[in-house]
Amino acid sequence: MGRLIWGITGIKPQYYPAVTYSARKSFTNIILPRKFTFPKIQCYKCGTINNVRGIVKKSEILIFLAHANEDKEEVLKLYDSLKKAGYKPWLDKKDLMPGQNWRTVIPKEIKNSKLFIACLSQESIAKVGYVQKEFKLALSKYAEMPQNKIYIIPLRLDECEIPDLRQEEYGVNLRDLQWLDYWETDGFDRLERAITHQYGPFEKTDEGKAQSFSKAQSFSEDLGNGINLEMIAIPGGTFMMGTEDYEIERLVKKYNKEHFRVEKPQREVTVQPFLMDKYPITQAQYQELMSKNPSRLKDYNRPVEYVSWDDAVEFCRRLSKQTGTEYRLPSEAEWEYACRAGTATSYYFGETITPELANYDNNVRKTTSVVQFSPNTFGLCDMHGNVWEWCEDDWHDSYEGAPTDSSAWLSKKVLKK
Repeated sequence: MGRLIWGITGIKPQYYPAVTYSARKSFTNIILPRKFTFPKIQCYKCGTINNVRGIVKKSEILIFLAHANEDKEEVLKLYDSLKKAGYKPWLDKKDLMPGQNWRTVIPKEIKNSKLFIACLSQESIAKVGYVQKEFKLALSKYAEMPQNKIYIIPLRLDECEIPDLRQEEYGVNLRDLQWLDYWETDGFDRLERAITHQYGPFEKTDEGKAQSFSKAQSFSEDLGNGINLEMIAIPGGTFMMGTEDYEIERLVKKYNKEHFRVEKPQREVTVQPFLMDKYPITQAQYQELMSKNPSRLKDYNRPVEYVSWDDAVEFCRRLSKQTGTEYRLPSEAEWEYACRAGTATSYYFGETITPELANYDNNVRKTTSVVQFSPNTFGLCDMHGNVWEWCEDDWHDSYEGAPTDSSAWLSKKVLKK
């Protein structure tokens, strides 16, 4: 792939021939032990980091319902509504098994929950008991989360006051969180919007069968000062990763480079749905988040370059902290799958590349705007040419023993505890 890498500090950017999918990996080997592919910014959907964020199922969202006995009837209705909508609510009356020790099970479920709904009413807030202990456990968990993350939702069942409950060490107060008036006609819709804002978009189910969602599904992440990341939903699927033997021999002969042989053997890889940034990370996006722009070819609408793999990971870390959502570099398999976009040709637009289709092989002799060329079928731009991109994987000399589940292929020496 003729992408200029998210430049490496101290190394002059070079433009490489857009020689199909294998070039991305082989040229990486020349420069450093990480594969070039910066996650196009997505979940799980960072320019030239590309961020990846994963598409999740509603059934993976464990929602703890904290309440007093006085409100049990209303909370049971909420439980049923969440269950019907596809979520995984947890309520003691429904999910606590006979004989289980509730004093140990309830704190464990709070710890495992992705969302904590504090159900409040005029009767329940007057009580001092275990329910307030549950609130304080949730506040302690919330205090350790990234800023702006939605975890605790004070849900008013009537026009009651929000209790003055604090997590003293971090100064977190239940009253600091915007409440939801659940008795209003759009109460459940507003609750779903909050859940989707934090964890969506979700896979859509078809009567409990295969998961699917629209290729056009996307959203924007606000970085501030009018600068956004446009995230595109990539559907899951299976594809053949690597390069056919005849194509490898053609490339070796054309460029006289043996390193193209690292693209074998081909293997079938299954990819789960995820989100990816529509463009390589721009200089404007990098400047906004990192407060610097290391690029040599300055233009806020061009990809940032002269950044290391560690810079890319730090960008993802800061983005995750700022938004409360996990962003990371894509695996090489995710990147190649997203680039191919369901095609099996040398390029996603066919077997031939021209200067009208991509910036490659010194035909422009500088980086170009990320919006200059047309996107692929998934809606991703600049997947051929312009810059090299980082991915999460370590370098390997071949695909022998590579994962088939699209996870990043990491050496044991770099695994973190």
